[in-house]
Amino acid sequence: MTITQLYYVLAVAENQNFTKAAEKCFVTQPTLSMQIQKLEEQLEVQIFDRSKKPIELTAIGKKIVTQARTIVNESYRIQDIVDQQKGFIGGEFKLGIIPTIMPTLLPMFLKTFIKKYPKVKLKIEELTTEEIIEQLKDGHLDAAIAATPLENELIKERVLYFEPFVCYIPKSHRLYSKKKINISDLEINDMLLLEDGHCFRDGVVNLCKTFKDQTNEQFQIESGSIETLIKLSNEGLGMTLLPYLHTLDINKKETENLHHFVDPVPAREVSLIYHKNELKIHIIEVLQEVISGIIRGAITFQNVNIISPIPKK
Repeated sequence: MTITQLYYVLAVAENQNFTKAAEKCFVTQPTLSMQIQKLEEQLEVQIFDRSKKPIELTAIGKKIVTQARTIVNESYRIQDIVDQQKGFIGGEFKLGIIPTIMPTLLPMFLKTFIKKYPKVKLKIEELTTEEIIEQLKDGHLDAAIAATPLENELIKERVLYFEPFVCYIPKSHRLYSKKKINISDLEINDMLLLEDGHCFRDGVVNLCKTFKDQTNEQFQIESGSIETLIKLSNEGLGMTLLPYLHTLDINKKETENLHHFVDPVPAREVSLIYHKNELKIHIIEVLQEVISGIIRGAITFQNVNIISPIPKK
């Protein structure tokens, strides 16, 4: 049994196709098939049911894949151990970011980070929280930036900042004349929301449910982007809630529609998260340091209660 054979097994399990798996592994299909067959013969079991289209794992194959993923991921970390011992900050680092954070936070820290740590090869992907958790578990991501807490025993969280919610209310809305908004003022039925799958949407819905009985929820409009929600609100189709950092980019005219909450202001916790077995902690620490520093600098001139905690090692 070799790590290469286990790597091939994982590729077939993920792609459910020998040809596609071979392409991903940069080997010929006969080579990949032969190695997997050798492994099956050695173990005296069938890992894949080749009669199914697409190919499926057998019952024992599912257990083998779970263990193989752990073995392959741990083998990759040998180089991480060496790098950490030498104090070398470099190599590939795969980072996931949820959609409601990526467009505002990424431009704030990316240039600074790559300039300060040019040997780190960042691979960044926009993913939902659910996708991020699965990819962290599978070893396809080294870390991610998401709204927390997740309450997942496999995932560790390092808080980067707390981001307040801000109301975006058009002039035609019933709440426009109020200088400060209470959570109890919110009505889910005139709230423009993100589509299902966005954790920010869940936060808004839960906020509205705090003071309202929403047994007959009827969402007027749902969208995949916060920018679209702002445009729809400008058309008088309802109000929406924005993460604070999104308010920094709106034009001067639209700032008239921004309304802040009374204290205590509702906010979301944003964290750098990673698998509990992750060994690229040296890169995670410098990434946390850069982002936290950028956030503290960005809010120095803003009169808003946004908190960037001191990084914890």
